[in-house]
Amino acid sequence: MKKNLLHGMIIPAIIFSSCTPGNQQAQNTSAPEVQVAIVNQTDAVVYTEYPAKIEGQTDVEIRSQVNGILEKILVEEGAYVEKGTPLFQIDTRPFQEEYNNAQGELLAAKANVATAKIEVKKLTALVQNKVVSPYQLQTAQAAYDAAAAHEKQALAKAGNARITLGFATIKAPVNGYIGRLGKKTGSLIAPSDSEPLSYLSDNREVHAYFSVGEADFVAFKDGLKGSSISEKLKNTSAVTMVLSGGTAYPQTGKLDMVDAAFDKSTGAITLRATFPNKEGLLRSGNSGRIKLGLKQSGVIEVPQAATFEMQDKTFAFIVDQSNQTRQVALTISGSIGNTYYISGGLKTGDRLVLKGLESLKDGMPVKPEITKAKLASN
Repeated sequence: MKKNLLHGMIIPAIIFSSCTPGNQQAQNTSAPEVQVAIVNQTDAVVYTEYPAKIEGQTDVEIRSQVNGILEKILVEEGAYVEKGTPLFQIDTRPFQEEYNNAQGELLAAKANVATAKIEVKKLTALVQNKVVSPYQLQTAQAAYDAAAAHEKQALAKAGNARITLGFATIKAPVNGYIGRLGKKTGSLIAPSDSEPLSYLSDNREVHAYFSVGEADFVAFKDGLKGSSISEKLKNTSAVTMVLSGGTAYPQTGKLDMVDAAFDKSTGAITLRATFPNKEGLLRSGNSGRIKLGLKQSGVIEVPQAATFEMQDKTFAFIVDQSNQTRQVALTISGSIGNTYYISGGLKTGDRLVLKGLESLKDGMPVKPEITKAKLASN
């Protein structure tokens, strides 16, 4: 009976000792080596890109102030013009006739004033000599006053007609570049037209408008010296802009305006950066991205090469305490060069896999090799 019991106890022990060490050795042999780094939180100036809309220093619509037939177009599309340059000519004949008529009425009014003045002067002498009654002088004086008032009305009417005649020649209100011409010669134009005759933009400097969320704005504001917004703006460093094609704009800009209030619907506030544009590379309506540095605390630097994208999200692999890989989603707060700044998904002490991500999968056993290189330099 004892022999059978001993036999039953020995066999499982043999099976266990023959299987377990071999399996463990095979597992260790198959686990690939991966290079990892221990991540730590740090404070950094993180550059974030914000979509921007570009507008000229001055953008105005060119519209007619009177109804009429467009007789001449005096400028080419895209031409640079100076303030006061004639752009369009409307048929002046009806306005010239109105002006001539007003001038005639003015001359008649002046003549009436002169006649009334003579009458007053004559009656004044007669009243002094008691030839006529004072009543006649009072009547003449009233007639003179009425003639003088009518002269002022005629003068105003003539002035208004002269202004209207001037409106027939549409001139550039500012310096700038002419946009697309919306009308052809012979068109009937009016101030109420839905489309302007053209646009005029002064693009020697351009304004880039962009919106920043409340949290980012507070972080940006708190990182600047000064007690007021105007003082803080003076202490901002130069900002850069990336154009829609991914090319960096060669000139740096300066932040010079913060909107008065946050947009209630978006929770964001609008900022403005001004860029020089003497070469005319930018036009109103261009788009770009403003790179703004925000001081952030508790972020983790991660090389972009240690991340991968899947379904519009960014992921990385870390190695857990069991030496198995674990896929984690990252929250990126900004980037500089080839470095991401992570505000979520990683914590201090995590072992981040740096290379060979394409051969890894979630839950895979690995042999981590810790590197002491700085993550930002990877």
